[in-house]
Amino acid sequence: MNLKDKAVVVTGGNRGIGKAIALAFAQQGSMVAICGTNETTLRETASEIQKTGASKCLALKVDVSKENEVEGFSKSVLESFGKIDVLVNNAGITKDNLLLRMSEQDWEDVLNINLKSAFLMTKFFVKSMMKARQGRIINITSVSGVKGNAGQANYAASKAGLIGLTKTTAREFASRSITCNAIAPGFIQTDMTKALGEKAMTEVVAQIPLGFLGETSDIANAVLFFASDEARYITGQVICVDGGMVI
Repeated sequence: MNLKDKAVVVTGGNRGIGKAIALAFAQQGSMVAICGTNETTLRETASEIQKTGASKCLALKVDVSKENEVEGFSKSVLESFGKIDVLVNNAGITKDNLLLRMSEQDWEDVLNINLKSAFLMTKFFVKSMMKARQGRIINITSVSGVKGNAGQANYAASKAGLIGLTKTTAREFASRSITCNAIAPGFIQTDMTKALGEKAMTEVVAQIPLGFLGETSDIANAVLFFASDEARYITGQVICVDGGMVI
């Protein structure tokens, strides 16, 4: 896969799955821009990206749920890179609770970060892709958005919405040779899963036919494929990288 000097944006690229995706592109020699809300982890990740081999790196603090900040971020990226080839909408949060106990604020916060942000990022970056008549948009959804999950009404709704956004984006921009696909991770080894107790982890693994948790690199590898020319004839699809959870 030839991704050298491709201009790539990864939202939430300062930690977890987003960081793994950003580093994977850096290893390919891409230009990588990340955004997040934690300035410390943004600086640390930017340093790792530069050491890994990115031809250029940009790391900015951005509230991805606010239109003016996303617009400003898009302008900074285009001024620095001169183009945008790949947009990875990865930013996401959880505020889990049973539906009857879930506050309106928790509902809105999760929908704004997980779904609205992807709409805003796509809106401002796709214009440059349209002019170039090429581009790749990759949305990170979740198996929760495919099958639902008790205690995650807000999260599952946001991730299911992201699947709908993916398919609509794919239809709207196919004529400009812009593809849009989604990846639905299952249980992946991150700081969040590491915090689970032994009993909870045993229950999680029991749900996975392959019998183990995935790694962030498993998601990053799928993203690299969708971003490459090898995936040029694939659009509007959702790939579950989940060890078989939603077979």
